[in-house]
Amino acid sequence: MGTEGLKNLPNAAGADEAGRGALAGPVVCACVLLPEEFDVEGLGDSKQLTKKQRETQAERIKSGASWAVISVEAEEIDRINILEASMVGMIRALEKLDASPELLLVDGNTVPASPIPVQAHVKGDGRFAAIAAASILAKTERDRLMREYAIEFPEYGFEGHVGYSAAAHLEALKEHGPCAIHRKSFEPIKTMLNQPVFDFGI
Repeated sequence: MGTEGLKNLPNAAGADEAGRGALAGPVVCACVLLPEEFDVEGLGDSKQLTKKQRETQAERIKSGASWAVISVEAEEIDRINILEASMVGMIRALEKLDASPELLLVDGNTVPASPIPVQAHVKGDGRFAAIAAASILAKTERDRLMREYAIEFPEYGFEGHVGYSAAAHLEALKEHGPCAIHRKSFEPIKTMLNQPVFDFGI
């Protein structure tokens, strides 16, 4: 993905999330404030980059920018819903920054309740360098967490599909039922747990 159109606005932080549509694991939110002189070459929507490219860019962002990453776990997602969890998570990441940006740019079309002026931009990770950087940090951190969960819950194959509704994941759910990190408010898990035959003790 080209970076020619990416804007790096002075003193504007970017926020994004990863894992919003997954059936298991946290939604991970990141906030990044890039210095004005930061080289945006190589940044972009994390989903358009290879794993190696994401990891290379993540190290560069961490060493050259102000950044914060937080996780909102499945239990809280079930309690407040995934959209609210994403909004809350991005603001928690903003508040964890060791910098004081004047503006927050978020990916998507929903504006979170922010302590500073905020703008939402659809496909913002392809337009603003700070959102692209946040997208990369959120994705790489969530993938790392899901690889750890794969060790704890090896029967689900989290290291491959990272909690999304891949065929292998749905088959594992049918065979083993949901585990502690599955989102109980998401289908098909919600229906499974409402059927008397399913008693997984979670």
